[in-house]
Amino acid sequence: MNSNKMRTLALTLLVGAATQVVAAPAPVTELNGNSAQGGDNSLARLERMIEARNQVQIDMQRQLDQLASEMDELRGLVERNSYDLSQMLERQRELYREVDALSRQPQKEVDETSDSTPASTETYTSNVSENEAYESAVNLILKEKDYPGAVKAFQAFLSAYPESVYKPNAHYWLGQLYFTQNQLKEAGEQFTAVASFSDSNKRADAMLKLGVIAERSKKPDEAKKYYQQVIKLYPGSTSSRQAEKNLKALAK
Repeated sequence: MNSNKMRTLALTLLVGAATQVVAAPAPVTELNGNSAQGGDNSLARLERMIEARNQVQIDMQRQLDQLASEMDELRGLVERNSYDLSQMLERQRELYREVDALSRQPQKEVDETSDSTPASTETYTSNVSENEAYESAVNLILKEKDYPGAVKAFQAFLSAYPESVYKPNAHYWLGQLYFTQNQLKEAGEQFTAVASFSDSNKRADAMLKLGVIAERSKKPDEAKKYYQQVIKLYPGSTSSRQAEKNLKALAK
């Protein structure tokens, strides 16, 4: 086969191959598949974005609900604490009334009681630490029977709160403590301090105790003076009735 025929045959084969390539159908399925896959991805991304946004909204609402619940709890705690504080102060007032009732009676021992003692008219402070200090000192007497400790506690109280509304009370308790230990001089100083408060509900008993101290100190005239003052200033009181008994005993 000569060269011209060879070139003609090669050209024919090339043209035929080219024709087959041009005539071959386009890969429609593949192109369409790629297009559909791209759409699915976009839709999936959009769905994920919406889902994420919804989740954020749900989380925010949950946090808001939790904060609202915590606020309600805090509000409840504040109201409860306010109520508890009010109740605590009222219990303290009741305790002081009971203590004052005990302390207004003539006593040979600090813890003797009498049913005829009138109600207390003592004023009270809103200073919680002052209330607690006074209550603690009183409890050393009435509950723990720690008289030496009570003396120190009341001395410390008067030093810390020199203008306290409980000042007459503190002096009175110190006088009682010294009186029961037969420390008459020290007791007399404390009862004299109480007697200087004309509006103190312990003044009558303090004056009665001053009469008893004078009597024990072999000063009958001074004792009579105190007893007579109690009878004149506080007629009908427990202290007045005791003063009358003491006067009769002195007259014998």
